[in-house]
Amino acid sequence: MSSSKFIVLTPQEGLRLQSGPGRDLIFKVTGEDTGGAFDYFIVEVAPHGGPPLHVHHMQEETIHVLKGKFKVRIGDEIFYCNEGDFAYLPSKVPHAFLNMTDETAEIIVVYTPGGGHKFYEELGPLMRSGSPDKKVVAELFEKYEMTLLGPPLVE
Repeated sequence: MSSSKFIVLTPQEGLRLQSGPGRDLIFKVTGEDTGGAFDYFIVEVAPHGGPPLHVHHMQEETIHVLKGKFKVRIGDEIFYCNEGDFAYLPSKVPHAFLNMTDETAEIIVVYTPGGGHKFYEELGPLMRSGSPDKKVVAELFEKYEMTLLGPPLVE
């Protein structure tokens, strides 16, 4: 799995996708760019926002806090991550995170293997439609080898 080309981007460049209201993702590289090895993207997380509790069955995930303060659940444990902090979220372990600030926060996320952008390409339009059908969203998670387990974290 090696990349066939190099990529150099400015801060605002990359594949911009949405995963929900106020949650933009800027993919700097995708699995398509890295021969399937990994995805590297920045997530702009809305104030007091974050994904629901879920589990990746195949992908490993890391988060590195660029801006803000996050509550992070990994398995049954809760951690508080500030700017510069890092968390590794192994596959097969339920997890979620929450921006605990009143401002947009940012994290760097790495998925391995890559290809996660395909999930967000499908999720974004569902989430922008207002109140997505929970069954349809759960089926989309399953399609990409993840399981939706519960609601987002609360403070």
